[in-house]
Amino acid sequence: MSTATLLVELFTEELPPRALRRLGDAFAESLSGGLRDRGFLTGGSAATPYATPRRLAVSVTHVLPVAPDKEVVDKLMPAKVARAPDGQPSEALKKKLAGIGRPQLATATLDASDGPDRVYVASDGKADYVYLRSLARGQTLLRGLQEALDEAIAKLPIPKVMSYPGPAAYWNAEKFVRPAHRLVALHGADVVPVTALGLAAGRTSGGHRFLGRRDVEIATADAWAPTLEAEGKVVPSFDARRAAIEAGLAKAAQGDRAIAPDALLDEVTSLVEWPVVYAGTFDPAFLAVPQECLILTMQQNQKYFALTDAAGRMRARFLLVSNLATEDPAAIVAGNERVLRARLADAKFFYDQDRRQRLDARLPKLASVVYHNKLGSQGERVMRLRAIARAIAPAVGADPVLAERAATLAKADLVTDMVGEFPELQGTMGRYYALHDGEPPAVADAVAQHYWPRYAGDALPEGPVAQAVSLADKLETLAGLFGLGQTPTGDKDPFGLRRAALGVVRILVERKLALPLADAIAVAFGTFHAVGAVKPAAAELEGFVLDRLRGYLRELGGTANQVEALIARQPPTLASLPERLAAVQAFEALPEASALAAANKRIANILRKSGAEAAPAVDRSLLADGAEHDLYLAFQKLDPAVDASCAAGDYASALKALATAKPVVDRYFDDVMVMADDAAVRANRLALLSGVSGTMNRVADISKL
Repeated sequence: MSTATLLVELFTEELPPRALRRLGDAFAESLSGGLRDRGFLTGGSAATPYATPRRLAVSVTHVLPVAPDKEVVDKLMPAKVARAPDGQPSEALKKKLAGIGRPQLATATLDASDGPDRVYVASDGKADYVYLRSLARGQTLLRGLQEALDEAIAKLPIPKVMSYPGPAAYWNAEKFVRPAHRLVALHGADVVPVTALGLAAGRTSGGHRFLGRRDVEIATADAWAPTLEAEGKVVPSFDARRAAIEAGLAKAAQGDRAIAPDALLDEVTSLVEWPVVYAGTFDPAFLAVPQECLILTMQQNQKYFALTDAAGRMRARFLLVSNLATEDPAAIVAGNERVLRARLADAKFFYDQDRRQRLDARLPKLASVVYHNKLGSQGERVMRLRAIARAIAPAVGADPVLAERAATLAKADLVTDMVGEFPELQGTMGRYYALHDGEPPAVADAVAQHYWPRYAGDALPEGPVAQAVSLADKLETLAGLFGLGQTPTGDKDPFGLRRAALGVVRILVERKLALPLADAIAVAFGTFHAVGAVKPAAAELEGFVLDRLRGYLRELGGTANQVEALIARQPPTLASLPERLAAVQAFEALPEASALAAANKRIANILRKSGAEAAPAVDRSLLADGAEHDLYLAFQKLDPAVDASCAAGDYASALKALATAKPVVDRYFDDVMVMADDAAVRANRLALLSGVSGTMNRVADISKL
């Protein structure tokens, strides 16, 4: 059976730009999936999504005009019900088959065929049943596409549904993301007469509002995209328009770098059908304003692209993407320059006004800014941040005075005009204002960086002061909300506690900080002593952070067993964990590893079952000659060597040294009965094994491997 390309297009009014790409992909995926489920697609079929500001479309290659016939098996009734006492087919079976138009299949044997139809008996694993196997004729494309199109429209991830008068009558309202005006459905050169949203399918699409033809006749499904581009001045492919914009930006930048985040590129691509890049300028005097403010103003308010030189300094030029192509863009550029001038003037005004007042003079205003209804204001929060930052500063190598000062100013920019206009600049503006006020650079940097890392893979705070305040900020959040019992459940994490906990892990590990996690958590909870709603939950919080640590170590390449071996030892700090993980991985590759792990597990079980029977120290006079004495001497030599390697951070050497003990460990368990009848000997042997266990597990609990 011959196949052809299928093209379906919904032509609408301007679709929401931030949702356009998602809508286009979802429409294509759902429609092609519906056709695939109904058997219309072949092995070579491929779906291509299209999305412009005024259309959603999908092209699917190698679509069948009629779906293949398929075998259908119906479970009719139990065999004992289908046969009467005289051995003939029961009345129930006769009525059932007559009802579906197959009375001729009612036979005493319960096994009869008529063409492609057959009645037979088979077991379902519990009892015998009568089945009917028949051949269902394949759907026509008209029917299958209608069903798939209805399903695809119903499943679209529409952010907000609109009701609008239908094309037939004003009282027959349709509901869609935006009013739909045309429907195109072509299979090859043939129109598939489906309907949707009150529209009947045809072959007439719509071109660009100003540059192209209003009505664009499409000859075939394969000709849709090139015809729209040639006659309608529309680039229907989202990816093609985005690539054209990126190329245009690179060309217009003239050697500079256009700041083009993905979100902005996607949004601009969703606003134009025929993208053209133009360059504009602005007064260089505006460059006195922090460039972060100017860039954000351009991006959020105007959808413009800022330019920087090779050193990252902002240029007094910008790029805009227009939906109009003209030989003389002067009027377009001038209009956009005029609008941008007003926006930049607002930013300069906010910046100048904010600098009239010092950051520390703004602190009283934080008392009226609610942080959490049970945790108080931002002012109260700042007091807790100060206490935490000062307490942990020595452990992270920071000056406690500077750490406390940075924590004091960390939230002050929340009540500035600039941050009120652009919340994304919190911390960033605080740094600029702190430097303007004459604060030490370490304090200013900490004000900006205490929010870091803000997301997965984000940069970490760079200096000791910034690290102390960043940890304080995250620990305060975690302790307060865990103390309230507002912990993440399932996928819900409205306060970003998982992100905060992972930030703590990354800072402690990657910055090699000698701050014990348990101590840091205890300090954080200690600052809530006056908040009655906060209950002690240090153990729960530590477990939560360790869960994030498990995921972090898995991302470093550790297996589940290797990670548990590390965490089971409860290292005082997290700084050495990557090196310990590498050492465990190297140890596990040694031929002695599995036997030593098994022996260590055996030792752990013996010690656990023995309770407190072990002697406080090994009495050498009670050691038996041979295997027991040899084990004692071997670990007398190993213990200081392992200690020295661990102290030097050479965990691989420490574990490698343990491999040399395998023969004496094996011989000990072959020759020695640990749980001897003599109580003194038994206690001494348990003491020996306790010492052996301590040495073997200095780096990680190898019994977990």
